[in-house]
Amino acid sequence: MRKICVLGLGYVGLPLAVELSKKYDVVGFDISQGRVNDLKNNIDKTLEVNSENLKSCNVNFSCDEESLKGSDFYIVTVPTPINESKIPDLYPIKAASRLIAKYLKKDDIVVYESTVFPGCTEEVCVPLLEQGSNLKYNEDFYCGYSPERMNPGDKNKTVKDIVKVTAGSTPEVAKLVDEVYASIVTAGTHLASSIRVAEAAKVIENSQRDINIAFVNELSIIFNKLGLDTAEVLEAAGTKWNFLKFSPGLVGGHCIGVDPYYLTYKAKQVGYNPEVILSGRRINDDMGSYVASEAIKMMIKKDLKIKESKALVVGVTFKENCPDYRNTKVVDIVHELTEYGLNVDCFDPHVDGSDFKHEYGLDIVNDFKKIDMSQYNCIVFAVAHKEFKDIDFNLNLDKQVVYDLKGIFPKDQSDGRL
Repeated sequence: MRKICVLGLGYVGLPLAVELSKKYDVVGFDISQGRVNDLKNNIDKTLEVNSENLKSCNVNFSCDEESLKGSDFYIVTVPTPINESKIPDLYPIKAASRLIAKYLKKDDIVVYESTVFPGCTEEVCVPLLEQGSNLKYNEDFYCGYSPERMNPGDKNKTVKDIVKVTAGSTPEVAKLVDEVYASIVTAGTHLASSIRVAEAAKVIENSQRDINIAFVNELSIIFNKLGLDTAEVLEAAGTKWNFLKFSPGLVGGHCIGVDPYYLTYKAKQVGYNPEVILSGRRINDDMGSYVASEAIKMMIKKDLKIKESKALVVGVTFKENCPDYRNTKVVDIVHELTEYGLNVDCFDPHVDGSDFKHEYGLDIVNDFKKIDMSQYNCIVFAVAHKEFKDIDFNLNLDKQVVYDLKGIFPKDQSDGRL
């Protein structure tokens, strides 16, 4: 039986490791001692795996490098973020490759799931594996690629429910990689012709969504200027059988707001300037500032004090019903309102306050009972957590601006929405 080591136990790696442990001997490795301690105590702060499933799984959770020893099938699920200049940050995937190289043996297989640009596995990771192991690629060890397709917070589409694209560095290895995933993915697999094809497939999945969302975001700006309600226009247009249903909003998170930059980075390397993709990125990256400026205009129209008045931003995660705040664009709204001179508070019952404070330098209120709504001149509902529909926010449209970005409430209960 294969011994599999999953490196990186976040939203992607943990559910995968748990599912694999039903069929294989699995080590779950993470560099965070705190994360490993939580998992050993059956606690998953990402909420992707519940306590009962953690308790019953057979994953050996560890942050000890020696735990990699003896594995013959490595799966890398570490983050692949971008830096402040929108350039791919390959440090995590390089570090994982160097670590695996220390324990790599003849005939071992290393599979990458992290989102990268086409060519990254063989151009960046393989040389590190060769250098650290003194083994030769496709003679002594082999590689594969199977892009993650996790949707944080979605309990209806888990690892086993989503078709898995697979690829290998030789036809024989490709079949072996596909067999491993096919053994746990009930939705089936798609064996791509090469690692580069699988890499490219992943990066365009989210680039496509990014462009479509940018289109409806631009529509929302246009329709706002025309005095039209975007939701009503999209509802009418959506009655056509082939109309693609996308909604305007903030585009953050670890995928849609990041992955397109991996593709544009590689495109520029080969001499092509990807205008459509980058245009969509610019629109989506600017939406936080747009929302804040619209809220300020509404305050001016109501003759509300702006400088040193208080604002409340409700919801700070990158998507609804999920504690994930990586690359959340709600922070852009907070910063923009602050630059206008407002004192901004944030409320989100899903977010760990200490972690969020460490990441963004912002305080979070988790308990709504601690909030006095009457003190705020401006309230921005930025994320549509399901709990918000059951809370009586005691809004006063005569004395407050209420911007319902996601359309949580009926149209007449807010001053505006995207």
